[in-house]
Formats: sequence, structure tokens, C-alpha cells
Amino acid sequence: MEQPGYPASADPAFNLTGGPAGATAATLAALGRPILHHLDPAFGALYQRTVQLLQQAFGTRESPVILPGEAVVGLEAAAASLIGPEDVVLNLVSGIYGRGYGAWARRYAREVVEVEVPYDSSVPATSVADAMRARPDITVVSVVHCETPTGTVSDLDAISAVVAEHGALLIVDAVSSFGGIRCDFTAWQAGLVVTAPQKCLGGTPGLSLLHVSEAAWAHMTANPAAPRGSALSILDWRDAHLAGRPFPFTPPVTDVYGLHACLEQYLSEGADAVLRRHRAAARAARAGAEALGLTLWARDPLVRSDTVTAVRMPDGIDEREVRSRARKDSGVMLSGGQGDLARIVLQIGHMGTGAYPLGPVIAVTAISRALRSLGARADIGAGVEAAVAALDA
Repeated sequence: MEQPGYPASADPAFNLTGGPAGATAATLAALGRPILHHLDPAFGALYQRTVQLLQQAFGTRESPVILPGEAVVGLEAAAASLIGPEDVVLNLVSGIYGRGYGAWARRYAREVVEVEVPYDSSVPATSVADAMRARPDITVVSVVHCETPTGTVSDLDAISAVVAEHGALLIVDAVSSFGGIRCDFTAWQAGLVVTAPQKCLGGTPGLSLLHVSEAAWAHMTANPAAPRGSALSILDWRDAHLAGRPFPFTPPVTDVYGLHACLEQYLSEGADAVLRRHRAAARAARAGAEALGLTLWARDPLVRSDTVTAVRMPDGIDEREVRSRARKDSGVMLSGGQGDLARIVLQIGHMGTGAYPLGPVIAVTAISRALRSLGARADIGAGVEAAVAALDA
């Protein structure tokens, strides 16, 4: 007799993916506000306050930039704006997003040098130092803080110190890390950091959130090829939050409502508490997955992300089938492998609302049910016990 499943037409009960993550009731309520004209003084005041909240969340002296467009727009804009025809870029590749950034960098740079490592690890700072000694003409370094598909993180404290000593500008993709993993843009002396609301902050995928240092602003201003009057122009949005300054284009009003709500909740909970919550969820996800007999993708515990856990599937099991069964039978949406990792790697997202305590327990339960239905061994009790024990530790 076929086991009853979750209605195929229903929204998933739980979004435990690598993002976009779920949203809280307060964020959803904010998204339902009446849509104001972008030149309405009420919206202007809200926008200005949102930038102030974002600056507080970033912990920086510089005013951040809210760039319309999902995070990929901000990442491409960073390459187009900061990398000029005289720049030599060192691109660090530890996953598919790092590899993709190299393609953007090559559009604009005089030359791109890359350091690549296997995608279950991260680029060590010593390799960055070696590359920069070999090429003293490097002016820009680009790095992905958290590679979502593989659940790995780069040691930005160590890498940024090497970059700063060399005097290069640092571009950081912090889309899947900010709000879930410690990010210190000031200590990193980061030139340009790109993050977004739809991951750890639990917002919508419609904005790019940028930290831009004074050195990066100067470099962009001096770059004759930097976009101006373009959807990729960061320069155009530099002072958009100031009273009396017109927006370059119509901002996504509803997305700004959502971001404002997300930032209020983030600051109310407190950055340290948010990081502890993500760290606990990561411990629970790893412990539960290993108790099921799954192998964590990242070999070194130090490079495992606190926002997403990637696990290798047992021989003969396709992660796409596991995700399909988890969605159909348990109402749980999970993420899967991309590129060469398709069919092999499954991701448990524990970011934003997915990082509340029971999120990893639910994910482990859904995965174990799916594995058993596909004929693989999976001890649901052991997985749940291990996840709960990790939360209690």
C-alpha cells in the first residue's frame, strides 16, 4: 500500500535549502504593506532608515549601498565597477561560485591569475601569499567566503591579512555567510563586500547589499570603464539614501520593506546571538547526518560552514531522488548538487529561519525517511538523537 505523501501542489512546510531561505511572520507582514511611490517622502525616510540599520548590522563607518537586483547583480556589478583594464586580479577558486567569478573578472581585467583547490577544501592563506609574491602586480583579489553548494568557508581573517599587506583591494562574496558566520568587514580591510537578504537574514531575493570602502570608491571613480547610468552601476547608487538625492532608477519598494523588517529583527536578536544560533544548527545538522551514515563533504572541520551542510550520498543513491522524496513525503525542501556535484551532494540549509533549533532535526528526519524509501539504511532515531544532543551540547 502506497504511503500517503505531502500534497504535491502545496508549498513546502519547511524550507531548509541553501537559500532563498524562509521568512518570519514579521517579514512576510512587511512585504504586504501598501506599495508607496519611490519618491514619496515616507518611502524616502524608510529607505534612509534601512541604510542606517544595514550600516549598523555591517558594523562599519561607511554607508552601505542597496543595489536593486538579486545578489548575482551585485557580484557582477562589483567586477564591472572595481576591476579596470589595468588591473591584475587574483581569483581564489574553491567552488563553482569562485570559478564563475573568474569569468566575470576576465571581462574587465588586464589579466586574471587563479589559485584553485579541490571543492571539498578552501584556499589557504599561504597559497595566496605565494601567488602575490610571484605576481607583485596583483591589484585586486576576489574570494567567496562561503561556497553554498559544497558548504565550505574560506579563512577570511588570514586571507585578508595577506591581501592587506600586499596593498591589493579585496572583493568578498559574503552572500551565504553574512548573518550566519562571523564577518568583520573592517578587520578584513575589505574593499567591496557583496551580500543579500535572502540567505541568513531571511528576506527576499531582490536586493544586493554592498559594503564599499573609501579605497574601493576611489578605485571605481578612477576606473573609466566602471558602469555609469547602468543597472550594474554601483557609483550611481552611492548616495541614494541621502535626503534630496533622487534614486538613479526605481528601487524595488517591497523588497526594501522586507529588508527593513529583517534588519530590525537581526539587530533586536543581536549579532552574537544570531551567530550562536547558526553555529548550533550547523552542529546539529552535521551530527544528525553522520549518525545516519552520511559523509560530510568538507574534509576539514575548520572549513565546514555554519550556514549550510553538504553531505555525500551513499553509493547508488541520487540526491535528486532524496530531495524529491523529502519534498513529497515530508514537505521539506532541500538543496542539491550543482555542476559536477549533481546527483552526488545534498545540502541541508540552516540559515535564517532554518537555523532555529528544530530545523536541522526536521531535515535529518526528512532525509532519513527518503533514504529508507529508496532502499538505503538510515536509522531515524539515531539521526534525531544525535541532532538533538548536538543542540543540547
